[in-house]
Amino acid sequence: MNNSSLAVLVRFRSRMPFDEIVKTFEERIDQYRAIEGLRQKYYVHDEKTGEVGGLYIWDSKEAFDAFRESELRATIAEAYQVIGEPRVEVYRIAETLRELSSVEANV
Repeated sequence: MNNSSLAVLVRFRSRMPFDEIVKTFEERIDQYRAIEGLRQKYYVHDEKTGEVGGLYIWDSKEAFDAFRESELRATIAEAYQVIGEPRVEVYRIAETLRELSSVEANV
C-alpha cells in the first residue's frame, strides 16, 4: 500500500433494526466491490451506541473523492435511513502491518 492510501471511517445512527441494516449491507456489497480504488470495506457496528457504518481502505484520495461524487454514495442516507449527519473521519495510512493479497484486494 502506498503512502497516498486513506482509511475512512463513517459512522451513523439508523432508524432501521440491525437485522435490516445487515440485509442492506449484503444487498449493496457487489456495488462496493466494483468501485475502482476501494481496497477493502469493513462493515462496523458499535454495540454501545448503536451506530453502524463502514471502514473503507482507499488506494488514493482521488479514488475516495470519486466515490464521494458517486450515485452510490448519494444513496447511503436513504438506503440506511440515517438519523442526522454521519460522522466521517479521514486518515492517511502511514504504514501497514501487511499488504492485502491480490485475492483480498479484488474480493
